Amino acid sequence: MTRRRVAVTGVGVVAPGGIGAPAFWDLLSNGRTATRGITLFDPSGFRSRIAAEVDFDPSEHGLSEDETARADRYIQFALVAAREAVRPTSGLELDDESAWRPGALLGTALGGTTRLEHDYVDVSRHGDWWDVDHRLSSPFLHRAFTPATLASAVAEQTGARGPVQTVSTGCTSGLDAVGYAVHSIQEGRMDVCIAGASDSPVSPITVACFDAIKATSANNDDPAHASRPLIPDRNGFVLGEGVAVLVLEELEHARARGRDVYCEIGGYATFGNAHHMTGLTTEGLEMARAIETVLAQARIGSGEIDYVNAHGSGTKQNDRHETAAVKRVLGDHAYKTPMTSIKSMVGHSLGAIGAIELAACVLAMTHHVVPPTANYETPDPECDLDYVPRTARSHTLRHVLSVGSGFGGFQSAVVLTSQEGTAA
Repeated sequence: MTRRRVAVTGVGVVAPGGIGAPAFWDLLSNGRTATRGITLFDPSGFRSRIAAEVDFDPSEHGLSEDETARADRYIQFALVAAREAVRPTSGLELDDESAWRPGALLGTALGGTTRLEHDYVDVSRHGDWWDVDHRLSSPFLHRAFTPATLASAVAEQTGARGPVQTVSTGCTSGLDAVGYAVHSIQEGRMDVCIAGASDSPVSPITVACFDAIKATSANNDDPAHASRPLIPDRNGFVLGEGVAVLVLEELEHARARGRDVYCEIGGYATFGNAHHMTGLTTEGLEMARAIETVLAQARIGSGEIDYVNAHGSGTKQNDRHETAAVKRVLGDHAYKTPMTSIKSMVGHSLGAIGAIELAACVLAMTHHVVPPTANYETPDPECDLDYVPRTARSHTLRHVLSVGSGFGGFQSAVVLTSQEGTAA
């Protein structure tokens, strides 16, 4: 049986430093950072008081008052990005008959945390919760309780009536949502899928959570340089927020519509390390296994990878772990392959970041430019690959690897292939 090929025909992004794929790419390609002091709430008293926030006014991006009232911030992001991905970039139009084949598969790590926390605080201020008048909470609070709301909201907006699912696998949610969509199209369960991930975790409870385990950077006096993956004095990640949505389409279906194709997604794999909630094995075996699997699916050799988009969170164990994994699979070729972390510019948006990084890979392949690792100064002897310091680099990109790690031991990988790099 011939495996169906999966093309990317649409890209939509809402990210720190820019709304829309062009603004997002402008930030990355120029090596700018979007990390600043937190403005979404008063962070005084917290250990880490910095984040990469999205400058976002829903009324300026086509959302009605009703949509804004119903939807938590992370869903508002997703609606804007999905509109961009579906139109104008993919030109996808769904009528009553065609709408049964497309699906919507979205990922999130935290779901509606912002609204849940806000309403919990409001209700708690008015006495014992069991005596509180129900009118003190939002009539849309139930939507925040249900992570599935993300996928259903995007499906409702786009008219997709096929499989609709929300994936939550921590920080690999975005890679996994796109990966599951790829497998569904390859296996014939869908022709088209609107896939990606969204999170808006910049809230007191989330900041407190990561403060407690000292996972985030406390470089509050210099937020623009706080996210500094892969160098010796890195001291944790910077929280971010945002969304990326891709329109994935069976290749012949896209060709029949006469649509341009950004690239193909040739493989996806995920493994768990069965090790620790936040810890990683030093050898990077599980990530290496995921990389080996996607290369086999894409039918390419380890020496054909032209760029690695790193998870690159800025924690010491993660950066060393994935450097070891890439070297284990790519061997000597790893030293010739640029490997960068865009978290140095847009922070770590938890479940959304894998999809945002895939969008960055798609745009990098389109422009044949590798985005840099911002704030990269002094090399770490244990992280000794080519991390493209501070300035973007022109580079022919035919095969790109994107990897991710998540709390809970999740290790995921995706391979993207240009039309020039794919055998017909």
